Amino acid sequence: MPWIQLRVHTTEKHAETVSDMLMSWGAQAVSFVDAHDTPIYEPMPGEVIYWANTVVVGLFDAEHPMDKVIRKLEQVSLFKHGVQYKLEQLEDKDWEREWMDNFHPIRFGQRLWVCPSWREIPDPTAVNVMLDPGLAFGTGTHPTTALCMEWLDSQDLTDSLVVDFGCGSGILGIAALKLGGKRVVGIDIDPQAIEASTANAARNGVAGQIELYLPKDQPKLEADVVVANILAGPLAELSQIISAYVRPGGLLALSGILESQAQSVIDAYSDEFDFDPVAVKEEWVRLSARKRLIG
Repeated sequence: MPWIQLRVHTTEKHAETVSDMLMSWGAQAVSFVDAHDTPIYEPMPGEVIYWANTVVVGLFDAEHPMDKVIRKLEQVSLFKHGVQYKLEQLEDKDWEREWMDNFHPIRFGQRLWVCPSWREIPDPTAVNVMLDPGLAFGTGTHPTTALCMEWLDSQDLTDSLVVDFGCGSGILGIAALKLGGKRVVGIDIDPQAIEASTANAARNGVAGQIELYLPKDQPKLEADVVVANILAGPLAELSQIISAYVRPGGLLALSGILESQAQSVIDAYSDEFDFDPVAVKEEWVRLSARKRLIG
């Protein structure tokens, strides 16, 4: 089906109002993008954050009467100095097929491969994670995930208990199990992530070794290894919760952090952890550390 995209420039204050209007005028979906490349990071559970200068993007059927939508938009009182908008025709593609065709097996470190479930395994003797990310973040293509995968590949995870905090597609926890881990506890705020992780664990034959929880249900435990690939803001704000999951002498890997944010995240954990040198990929970093023994 061909689509038309309407991009409306507005402010943080009015973004949700504009979104509601576009939906009421027939938009099939609405999203928000930054108008000025201002970084904004993952909100806390229940929190919604917009950019100061936000573009609200409405997706309409190409047959929709867009002239009527524009007339309504131009009459909205919140656009005191005139509305700034752009209409774009989107190419009619099978977007799912396009995405599948461009997702290829990826190697991490010495042993580990991530393979789309619909492609042939390049090396049957390697440690292979078969992945269908679905609607959850984490395919291995983003530098933050790649940094965590490379770190896991470099560790001896034999019989370890691993916590994957912000598990997304389940890629890190499943990789940890395939690399010798005994049990994984995955935690994510998004129910879709729990569904994707559950399906991917079954696809990889490790469903009996992984437990998945929303934050309200997360258990109290101490793990040998904790990985948290979320974003710098939540990593710092949740440092006490994440630290508590690591047993004394255990390992911690943190990612989703820009180079400029690394020191602030280190500072949030430095009372309990000794950090390794920072690993960098593109503008992103991974922090790894060992928790100090008590006494």
